[in-house]
Amino acid sequence: MIPRYSRPDMVAIWEPATKFRIWYEIEAHACDAMANIGMIPRENADAVWKAKDVEFDVARIDEIEAITKHDVIAFLTHLAEHVGSDEARFVHQGMTSSDVLDTCFNVQLTRAADILIADMGLLLAALKRRAIEHKDTVRVGRSHGIHAEPTTMGLTFARFYAEMDRNLTRLKTARAEIATGAISGAVGTFANIDPAVEDHVCAKLG
Repeated sequence: MIPRYSRPDMVAIWEPATKFRIWYEIEAHACDAMANIGMIPRENADAVWKAKDVEFDVARIDEIEAITKHDVIAFLTHLAEHVGSDEARFVHQGMTSSDVLDTCFNVQLTRAADILIADMGLLLAALKRRAIEHKDTVRVGRSHGIHAEPTTMGLTFARFYAEMDRNLTRLKTARAEIATGAISGAVGTFANIDPAVEDHVCAKLG
């Protein structure tokens, strides 16, 4: 969006730095889950959390990607720079890029939806207030582009309220639909990763 029309909290969700932070959380939680079932050593999973306060360098990741030609490999390489290559050797094991990309995208969508849903509550409250305030404010009704029977601004605002309430229901439904994640490995078969990893990661990310 054009910066002057963009809200900082919404813009922040879609910043590259936020994306890489979510990628990190997905990978770190996946390592925990893999360690829990004995798929990787616990000490390696714990080592990944050393980067929990790291501010990932977007420019450095871009620099690595220019060589690797692969965004996730570039990120994992940068993560290993912070954690240590030996310690990070099991990160992403059994996973595929889409596990990270798609799950991250849905986390971003749900966070964006939460902002919109909260604001819809404020909008509905304002419309209700105006409907009551103007319940006796007469105005000209219109039909076929010309004056028709008289109505009130209160009724008009009440209609706006009803419409926006339906919109809120649709938005909540959409949020529920996109609040999903997948940590299922190449082509989604779970051939190289246990479904318990997906359960753990999705639970941690909400």
